Amino acid sequence: MAFKLYGLPMSTNTTRAMICLHEKEVDFELVPVNVFAAEHKQPPFLSKNPFGLIPLLEDGDLTLFESRAITAYVAEKFKETGADLIRHKDAKEAALVKVWTEVESHYYEPAVSPIIYEYFVAPFQGKEPDKSVIDTNVEKLKKVLDVYEAKLSSTKYLAGDFYSLADLSNVSETHYLMQTPCASTVNERPHVKAWWEDISSRPAFTKVVGGMTFGQNQEE
Repeated sequence: MAFKLYGLPMSTNTTRAMICLHEKEVDFELVPVNVFAAEHKQPPFLSKNPFGLIPLLEDGDLTLFESRAITAYVAEKFKETGADLIRHKDAKEAALVKVWTEVESHYYEPAVSPIIYEYFVAPFQGKEPDKSVIDTNVEKLKKVLDVYEAKLSSTKYLAGDFYSLADLSNVSETHYLMQTPCASTVNERPHVKAWWEDISSRPAFTKVVGGMTFGQNQEE
């Protein structure tokens, strides 16, 4: 039975899960959730995810939400297929993957997400982007990317010289960031820029990028 992934292809969190599924060459059905009509806040969806957010993955009788939990599950279940995203044969490398995946979740995402919101969501809602919000978070983002730059000056990818969930977790948000004036935060850091050019050219991402047309605040 193919996996069912509930979400939208322009959603950063949905595409995070989709990229992982493609990396692992796993068949799945994308089940669109009409968030514009608040379908994700209605009882049928809330019975699957009480927080009313996308994405959501169904694998038989197992239901998972939270995109990073979904990617971790897929990477573990199909650890012998495709890229080894969790470095399951080396405990030290596996630990570093977890560290840098946490870094994305706790430092990178909180800085970049408000920037994406102001540039993409606010205009759709008829609002002007809030420059103060952008400026504040750009300063936070620069500090995070300074850490990335230092790390990537000694290893090709965040957790080491191998592509992993630590890198994959950054792809969706960085794709949107690179469409804003704040792309300079990446382009001004040569190791971060080279890393981005590498991870954004992977076939798994090219399979989803066409659907990443941001129209409205769809989750997160």
